[in-house]
Amino acid sequence: MNALLIIAVRKGFTETVRRRRLLPASTLMIPSCLQSTVPVVAARIPCRVKVSAGKRYAWCACGHSKKQPFCDGAHMTKAPSIHPVRFSPDKDGHLMLCACKQTGNQPYCDGTHFTVIFQDVVKSVKKVFKS
Repeated sequence: MNALLIIAVRKGFTETVRRRRLLPASTLMIPSCLQSTVPVVAARIPCRVKVSAGKRYAWCACGHSKKQPFCDGAHMTKAPSIHPVRFSPDKDGHLMLCACKQTGNQPYCDGTHFTVIFQDVVKSVKKVFKS
């Protein structure tokens, strides 16, 4: 988009000059929503964690936590519409908790990460053949 600029009067004439923007207007716009409404894939494989019976845990559902697979409160600023899943295991042991955040059985892994991995491979192959 061009903007008109009136330059100082020189010899009694008023000159108008069109100034071009160096950047397209789309790059100057600030996104209105910087918060995520869809979970972010934290990892491509599940997390194996040791849990204690009766203890309460909060599984990160947004994918922004630095303490994966558990919540550290990052969703409050990065994804306020996504809340952690709270759970309490029945017995001591190891669990496979979802890290791709696409599981249908939250917070437990159900193998959906294979779909996420496959989608990544397809994107990579498409890029190779596009070039």
